[in-house]
Amino acid sequence: MSALSDQLVSFAILAYLIAMISHAVEYALGNSRARVAAAPARELVGAGVGAAGGSTPAAPADTGAAAAERTARRARLGGLVAVAATALGALLHLGALVTRGLAADRMPWGNMYEFVLTGTWIGVAAWLVVLWKRPQLRRLGLFMSLVMVLLVATAELVLYTPIVPLVPALNSYWFVIHVSTIVFASGIFLLGAVPAVAFLMRSGYEQGRRSFPYTLAKRLPAAAALERLTFVLHAFAFPVFTFAVIAGAIWAEAAWGRPWGWDPKETWSFISWVIYAGYLHARATPSVKRNVATWLAVVGFLTMLMNLFGVNIFFEGLHSYGGLD
Repeated sequence: MSALSDQLVSFAILAYLIAMISHAVEYALGNSRARVAAAPARELVGAGVGAAGGSTPAAPADTGAAAAERTARRARLGGLVAVAATALGALLHLGALVTRGLAADRMPWGNMYEFVLTGTWIGVAAWLVVLWKRPQLRRLGLFMSLVMVLLVATAELVLYTPIVPLVPALNSYWFVIHVSTIVFASGIFLLGAVPAVAFLMRSGYEQGRRSFPYTLAKRLPAAAALERLTFVLHAFAFPVFTFAVIAGAIWAEAAWGRPWGWDPKETWSFISWVIYAGYLHARATPSVKRNVATWLAVVGFLTMLMNLFGVNIFFEGLHSYGGLD
């Protein structure tokens, strides 16, 4: 089962890579519908006066339109292949988690490698739900699939840990309660960070900025739609994250005899909680500009990354034995 899990992760990375390439094809082809509409007008300028004084026949008006329509079909095909590859990758990803859990005879959240695998799968699954509800946001998939390739590949190549039993301190029903909620919230925050960054680039592009990185957002959905998606995802994840922090404090009281001790991971969880609360408060305040509020969401996710990678690698604390959030 352990070997099968490793193989499924590799196939999932490949599927996400195919999705990223297919999204890139769709993204590069641009707004094909606009080209379809504009092509006939361009083709009509071919009429002129011939050598004998007669009119030169106009070029077929549908030549450019046909080419643009072919481009539009290729773009749509690229988008559909990307979504299918993402869905396939999510299934393979889920299979890797299930088989690893069966091999370990526990929930697959016992170390940083397993945590990243689970969190990224939550993000992909949530992204597929977003696509189902709002297919017009599909071009955001280029950036989402890029993030998935980077994180899952990093987990497999850098963070990989052989299956080992849980240390006695983690053998508790709070392991399931606390870690399941924290990894779920982390996966949604991961997804929410993608439209947050995309919104900052797209809003700059809509304001006339044509330097890097704003030009990358030329073919992204409208800034308003990206900002709305950012808010919805964070508003959904924040209560789950709050419950996870509270559950962790209750577990700490049962395991260590105190609910809070400013352990490095506890400290950074509190920092993340404060920043995300600040984002939601700023988002609900009319006087705060949306790009200012969105920067708080981006900073919040950076603190989550610090909590997951930085604290586990560079700090020692009561959480160090399991690499758990």
